[in-house]
Amino acid sequence: MKLRSKILLALWVLLPLVAAGYFLEKRYGKPSPDEYEEVAADRVKELSASNELQNGDLIFHTSRSAQSQAIQLATKSKYSHCGIVYKNGNDYFVFEAVQPVSTTPLAKWIARGEGGHFVVKRLKNADQVLSKSALAKMKEEGQKLAGKDYDLTFEWSDEKIYCSELIWKVYQRATGLEIGKLEKLRDFDLSAKPVQAKMRERYGRQIPYEEKVISPASMFSSDLLVTVVEK
Repeated sequence: MKLRSKILLALWVLLPLVAAGYFLEKRYGKPSPDEYEEVAADRVKELSASNELQNGDLIFHTSRSAQSQAIQLATKSKYSHCGIVYKNGNDYFVFEAVQPVSTTPLAKWIARGEGGHFVVKRLKNADQVLSKSALAKMKEEGQKLAGKDYDLTFEWSDEKIYCSELIWKVYQRATGLEIGKLEKLRDFDLSAKPVQAKMRERYGRQIPYEEKVISPASMFSSDLLVTVVEK
């Protein structure tokens, strides 16, 4: 077979495969940061237009942070990060414990999650509990913790704060409600290698098994809440 014919045959075989790979990547591959932002912005527009969100809603997603896998394995839940939704004018924000505790535009918060997926939960009796004065109290309690560093060792103090601790304390101090069951570090499944590696990194040999902890999973499964949005 002549060289030119061999080249044409190779191109005839390979080009469809290359094209298929390209379109599969576009369809099923991970979106770029810009694509995440675009999808998140569209979802926020939909939520805003349908008035599906309320002040005080709790929002959960699967973080793409370095510790997310360890949290998921230890708590047996896909959700590893959470925050409180607030509306300011026509815009939605999430009050969250990152570095530091701060307020993040909702679209940006959604875009940070795995696949742009998120779940919004609400108190079953939100209409009765979350009055204007209660919401004002929640924001007041939140502001006392704003600017605090993120707590990498999950200690039960106000010196540093992690995500579920922030929203648990805001709700408890403002409304008296305890959303989710408080546990101790030893209550979680600490057997997986990623969990053990993260614990060695954070604690060394002095692991505080008796430390009080509130997990995103415990809050997510609270019977005080009902799911209002899942995207």
